[in-house]
Amino acid sequence: MSDNVSGADNQQERLRLEGWIAGFIDGEGCFSVNINRCSATKLGWQVRPEFVVTQGERSLGSLELLQSFFDYGALYRNARHDDHREDVFRWCVRRREDLEVKVLPFLVEVPLRTAKARDLEMFRQVLALMRLQRHLEGEGVAEIARIVERMNRRKPSTYLRILRDCTPAAS
Repeated sequence: MSDNVSGADNQQERLRLEGWIAGFIDGEGCFSVNINRCSATKLGWQVRPEFVVTQGERSLGSLELLQSFFDYGALYRNARHDDHREDVFRWCVRRREDLEVKVLPFLVEVPLRTAKARDLEMFRQVLALMRLQRHLEGEGVAEIARIVERMNRRKPSTYLRILRDCTPAAS
């Protein structure tokens, strides 16, 4: 690497690093939105967007590099109690401001190239609805839940199931 901080060599190195980071997120990252019961909220439900990159302990340095590059997020150890030989670490970003101001602009500038780009687009839709305070209304949470059902492993929404179970059938 060049001693000239503003030189072309440094710019090339940064471009390589940004490409590596986008590829790493493409392969190991996950955009998810949890909708959980929460007695502390007026609606009784909480919408929690989360961006996570997971690695085994031997690759913890790659997560530390992400944390350093973005200058935010938290690292968590998930102790393993199965037949794996190492713990798993997660770099998590949960603050909506960090997601909107730091993660999303980076991924617009250096786009994902796999099916994860579709999950990212739905994640962005959820964040936009939250910016409009839709997560504080029942119909808004239902709209978010319908988006979340199409993300990742496409699991049915508990929120929508409970909503259907509580809605009287039309006569």
